[in-house]
Amino acid sequence: MAQPPRAWQRMLSGRRLDLLDPTPVDIEIEDIAHGLAFVARWNGQTKGDFAYSVAEHSLLVEELFTRLNPGAPVKWRLAALLHDAPEYVIGDMISPVKAAVGPGYGELDDRLTAAVHLRFGLPAKIPVPVKKAIKKADRISAWLEATQIAGFTIAESDRFFGHPDEGLIDGLRIVLRPPVEVRRDFVARHEALLAAI
Repeated sequence: MAQPPRAWQRMLSGRRLDLLDPTPVDIEIEDIAHGLAFVARWNGQTKGDFAYSVAEHSLLVEELFTRLNPGAPVKWRLAALLHDAPEYVIGDMISPVKAAVGPGYGELDDRLTAAVHLRFGLPAKIPVPVKKAIKKADRISAWLEATQIAGFTIAESDRFFGHPDEGLIDGLRIVLRPPVEVRRDFVARHEALLAAI
């Protein structure tokens, strides 16, 4: 009888995460932070001496979500920080590649997201209005990244992502940093949000 293909990955924490059937007990924030700090956004096509990581992007999205929704419960700020958490094991794919891969990618992402959420006390599925608010922050982040480090003109970025309110993005500058710094800050932000819930 043929063995099914291996569907798990060993994490640095020692956990074995089954990618097809993930469980919350196999998820550790240190693994997420480490993986996301080494996954490059924009397929690595950004200016600077360091890749712009998904961990750095996640910190920015949480900041933007908070600016957009200052009265939001802390748990939704945590959801914003973790919005791309599955990418610590499945990587970051640009939208055209996701579309080409098809629904299998989305299903895998959904299962991993649910396990991550349950691990940290969030509902498996985030309410639609909250998900939309996080997506709005994500699009503003993409605009900032596109114009500041990915070589897009403002006109191109406006066409793809919509032009954000200038007051909302005031003072937000992307600074590329070594993965070890981003990993540390991601874990610290996660711990601060969990402590505030």
